[in-house]
Amino acid sequence: MSAASGVAMAGDRSVVVVELFTSQGCSSCPPADKFLGELARHDDILPLAMHVDYWDYIGWKDTFARPEHTKRQKAYAYGFGTKSIYTPQMVIGGTDQAVGSHVMKVMEILHRHQMAVAQVSLSTQDSENGRVVRVANIANRPLPAPVVAQIVHFAPKATVSVKRGENAGRSITSTNIVTDVQAFGKWDGKGEIEFLLQKPLAPEGQKAAIILQATRMGDYPGEIVAAIALD
Repeated sequence: MSAASGVAMAGDRSVVVVELFTSQGCSSCPPADKFLGELARHDDILPLAMHVDYWDYIGWKDTFARPEHTKRQKAYAYGFGTKSIYTPQMVIGGTDQAVGSHVMKVMEILHRHQMAVAQVSLSTQDSENGRVVRVANIANRPLPAPVVAQIVHFAPKATVSVKRGENAGRSITSTNIVTDVQAFGKWDGKGEIEFLLQKPLAPEGQKAAIILQATRMGDYPGEIVAAIALD
């Protein structure tokens, strides 16, 4: 893992991306959902809830589940060299993973990422035509792989009353619920590059973030070299 794993610079602020793969139908997930909400209080952490659909068969269909999230988790598993996926799983910086309710382990990994030195700068600026995204390799060292620029849309918070399944009778609050992830550009990791995003940056009532993620062989998601939340 490189020194810049999972770290981005947004002005003088670094951001670590934490993806929680979770399900309303999983009895082990509510503590991890709560923990993700606590992580959202930190300015240097970007927590994202990726609700998966493979627990839907046991009596409750997750209201936020997307098959794309299950596919993303499977791609991470391939990169980690594992054969199975599970909930609640947290993926930190695209390179490390832990059980989402194991607070001490997650915080240990987070601290390591927070202490890393940024290799890539990422900033945005409004223009007449939209939002300009500027990316630069500030360390002038090769990145681990070509980078895909992605915009993530997410709903800040929602509470759902679960009627059936393992969590029947519980109200579960989810934070930063991902509704869409779309690639909008590629970068070879050399020098500087600019992209232009059209407005609005997110659907009404939602927020957006930009993630720059290196790709493993076969276009599997790898190290997140930069990320910022958009205002």
